[in-house]
Amino acid sequence: MAAPCLALLALCLLLPLLLLGGWKRWRRGRAARHVLVVVLGDVGRSPRMQYHALSLAKHGFSVTLLGFCNSKPHDELLQSDRIQIVLLTELQNLAVGPRVLQYGVKVVFQAVHLLCMLMWREPAAYIFLQNPPGLPSIAVCWFVGCLCGSKLVIDWHNYGYSIMGLVHGPNHPLVLLAKWYEKLFGRLSHMNLCVTRAMREDLAENWSIRAVTLYDKPAAFFKETPLDLQHELFMKLGRTHAAFRARADPGDPATERSAFTERHAQSGTVTCLRGRPALLVSSTSWTEDEDFSILLAALEKFEQLTLAGDSLPSLVCVITGKGPLKAHYGRLISQKSFRHVQVCTPWLEAEDYPLLLGSADLGVSLHKSSSGLDLPMKVVDMFGCCLPVCAVNFKCLHELVKHEENGLVFEDSEELAAQLQMLFSKFPDPAGKLSQFRKNLRESERLRWDESWTRTVLPLLMDT
Repeated sequence: MAAPCLALLALCLLLPLLLLGGWKRWRRGRAARHVLVVVLGDVGRSPRMQYHALSLAKHGFSVTLLGFCNSKPHDELLQSDRIQIVLLTELQNLAVGPRVLQYGVKVVFQAVHLLCMLMWREPAAYIFLQNPPGLPSIAVCWFVGCLCGSKLVIDWHNYGYSIMGLVHGPNHPLVLLAKWYEKLFGRLSHMNLCVTRAMREDLAENWSIRAVTLYDKPAAFFKETPLDLQHELFMKLGRTHAAFRARADPGDPATERSAFTERHAQSGTVTCLRGRPALLVSSTSWTEDEDFSILLAALEKFEQLTLAGDSLPSLVCVITGKGPLKAHYGRLISQKSFRHVQVCTPWLEAEDYPLLLGSADLGVSLHKSSSGLDLPMKVVDMFGCCLPVCAVNFKCLHELVKHEENGLVFEDSEELAAQLQMLFSKFPDPAGKLSQFRKNLRESERLRWDESWTRTVLPLLMDT
């Protein structure tokens, strides 16, 4: 506890000097084609804000992206000469004292640190801010905007207070305070974007905030993966994860084989193995709004059906992501004694994740939304790869997943297990539901992020 407190004290003592230095910069006036993009979280795990930065850069803006960098952002972002990434310091190791005190110290530290970092950036025409987390970033960005004339644009992905409510309960004083704060400072923004029609209506009716719906759309690199790239990915993942390794050695030692594919020694061509496992993919932040016990129970039922003689393939289930509950679910997975199901939980590089989705047979989403008003980005990316999805149902899911058209919606583990049984029966069946869903996705409108952003957000910036 002593180190964070000393760091906070040092920041407070330096704040007057930093404010003075920042004020001198601001007196030179804001740059009309400069934008600050702020993520009080891991930039590498904030794809929508990365896409904002890339779209702004493509339309001639210089972008400063501020956030934590615990995981690698996409290469396109790193290679852009119009985007500068500024690392924010994440306060950790507050394991001493009451939880309220720990939280208070963290919030104050983040507020002072973010203010200092923004003060030393070149003045910007706009500040794009991801919410959540909005405490304390909304107030800090609004204050900076007041000083330098920047317009604050909040991109509402969800409500921060509703996520806190999953941990503390909806009536906890901290949750109620967070809701009041979010509602008060959210109204001070100049423009607002949100991810669903349902959230736009809720912001208007309950918060008096007018927002524009910008649906999540997949970036251009989310697409079906060619077979040769699938093979290279499987061989790479096989070095660290047994589920991707060949079940049997090829007859020719020069032939390269994974659990799913084979590269022939003479021709170099890649083919799918006969009798290969089905590949099921899910991704998660391992938080309270995704109950992976539902998937594990469905996999147990799938295992029982396979042992009972149903015409079902072996199954490789890959769950990607980082988060606080990963160790908990890792222990649950390790206790299972599957014979026909393998589960692995890798963390993938940014460039490998789209390749995995484009190689899979089925995606599963367990995102329920703490507010019921946001949509799972993982499903958007899966659809970009023409990957059919089974998704747990919640209030506005119908805005994305069309039941029996591009995937299936389920309520519990029993329904998910029945869907897995139906979709993988006689796998791979070119006449089955899985193939029909993939065909529907290929034929549907394929609007990508850049096109959607140009139609929806760019006119707002030009008008102001």
